[in-house]
Amino acid sequence: MESRPVLDSSITNADALALDRENVFHSWSAQKALNPLVIAGGQGSTVWDHAGKTYLDFSSQLVNTTIGHQHPAVVAAIKEQAETLATVAPSHASHIRGLAARKILDHAPENMDKVFFTNGGADANENAIRMARLHTGRDKVISNYRSYHGNTGAAIAATGDWRRMHKEYSRAHVHVFGPYLYRSEFWAETPEQEAERALHHLRRSIEMEGPQSIAAILLETVPGTVGILVPPPGYLEGVRALCDQHGIMLILDEVMCGFGRTGDWFALDAFNVRPDLITFAKGVNSGYVPIGGVIISREIAATFDDRVFPGGLTYSGHPLAAASIVASIGAFEAEDIVGNAARIGKDHLGPGQAELAGRHQVIGEARGLGVFWALELVQDPESRTPVTPAFMGRVKAELLERGLLPFIAENRIHVVPPAIVTAQEVAKALGIYDEALTAVAGKER
Repeated sequence: MESRPVLDSSITNADALALDRENVFHSWSAQKALNPLVIAGGQGSTVWDHAGKTYLDFSSQLVNTTIGHQHPAVVAAIKEQAETLATVAPSHASHIRGLAARKILDHAPENMDKVFFTNGGADANENAIRMARLHTGRDKVISNYRSYHGNTGAAIAATGDWRRMHKEYSRAHVHVFGPYLYRSEFWAETPEQEAERALHHLRRSIEMEGPQSIAAILLETVPGTVGILVPPPGYLEGVRALCDQHGIMLILDEVMCGFGRTGDWFALDAFNVRPDLITFAKGVNSGYVPIGGVIISREIAATFDDRVFPGGLTYSGHPLAAASIVASIGAFEAEDIVGNAARIGKDHLGPGQAELAGRHQVIGEARGLGVFWALELVQDPESRTPVTPAFMGRVKAELLERGLLPFIAENRIHVVPPAIVTAQEVAKALGIYDEALTAVAGKER
């Protein structure tokens, strides 16, 4: 059933937009020409503006509202905690913080022992890198060119895409190419070849950098912002073997792909791999209150039994955020939200996007898992040349006009609804994608 907007008639879209443009400096944007979409409220998989126009939110905002908008159990938990204890220093023991950590560890691999809470995903990766360096006594961190790990010092230096340029102030970062069969760097023709050759490239990079100098390999289990690149069979297992061979820590970044997004509690659950550190944020509480963290293996946690860990944040394990985590994971368990994400991906999003690709030559590839998919758009299927930014702008405009809020990245539409999305909502969204692509193709001719 479609959510009905609840509106405050005293505020208009124009009011909200004017106030924003006068006072707010936006991220990743040239400010002058900005015309952001106004969002006034939401429920489930739907958001709306102050005029009552509704949108199916197939962006999950920044791929973080995994439980959907305004889940009543999570909202109630935040309210209750605010009335009990609104804030507490991280140096104190807090029952709700301990419960949040316990809930996370209940779904983590068996070798994971403790949770260090941060304010979000970027500082989770910062602290995971710090832990790996201190644990090993080594400096270098290897990560992929096609990656995004956050916009702080070490996290942005570990990032591989264009956003790291001019901000590489952190030391000792090395980048390699990971697997991406559709645009293989290794002339591979099968997933098996892609995995084998990407691992060879990584192995040679380790050898040339000096294994004794490498503290960690940092990978998104399923790279998200750069294209939702599901690793081929054997790749992550091979990375783990290389780490074991050389005493390198494996950090898996599950900030975007964790907590139900791929149809498993953690994306790593679908692969035969166990990391030393896992970073998380976003889906752990759907961003209702900012929080992230590092899940720490028993071995690394023991390093700091008698040694000070030189890191901390004023709001580490903030009680409002901790309460939202407990309520969110509880709702995931009670409502089988992870199972819903898996079924939606297998039975609806996957087949539906395959049908779309069959009707639209502009779709070069549809790929993903659970509620974590990308449609890669190309000018023609032979050359695989990406469509232009202008083309993507027209696609975005057509989708918004038809009432779908998309996630657009370079030449891709990321199809990333909340994990509570229904089959009916998916069918509606697929119809809108179909109409929008048809409309843009018609205007191109």
